[in-house]
Amino acid sequence: MNRSIRIASLAALLLVAISGIAPVTAPAFAQGASKGASGLPLPRFVSLKSRRVNIRIGPSTDYAVSWMYMKEGLPMEIIQEYENWRRVRDADGTEGWVNQALLSGERSAIAAPWMRSKGQDVFVNMRRDPQSSAQVLAKLEPGVIMRLKQCNGTWCQAIAGSVEGWVSQAEIWGAYPDEAFK
Repeated sequence: MNRSIRIASLAALLLVAISGIAPVTAPAFAQGASKGASGLPLPRFVSLKSRRVNIRIGPSTDYAVSWMYMKEGLPMEIIQEYENWRRVRDADGTEGWVNQALLSGERSAIAAPWMRSKGQDVFVNMRRDPQSSAQVLAKLEPGVIMRLKQCNGTWCQAIAGSVEGWVSQAEIWGAYPDEAFK
């Protein structure tokens, strides 16, 4: 992370601490980011709106289906836009095109997907409060999908099953480093 982004992040935290008001500027990750056809920043995270979503090799129903997702709420990263089509990437790096009507602005994340096949007993701790010393409410296996309520740039408040708590932003795929949102 370059120094200007770190300074901007610290200034934003100070503003929140003093006034209780969060700045409405783009998160540090999006500053200088390109804008898509929708006018929204690229890249950005969204989730699948439907239980069955076809991913195509091009931005039209004329293109072949390359993959079908069967999980509503799965996080996706939009990396390109063309009219009402979005080029998306999943946590495994698979890319393809999906109609925007099948995507939701609801945020979700996957617990440490990069650790799924490591053969180790690695867990993402969901804590009561956004601090590494807080009580652990749940141990999430890599690959667990959670709904994100908010992120503060370091921690994300999430719901996994019936448990709600805070997870380290560095241990999930679905929010950028230093990204904050409510």
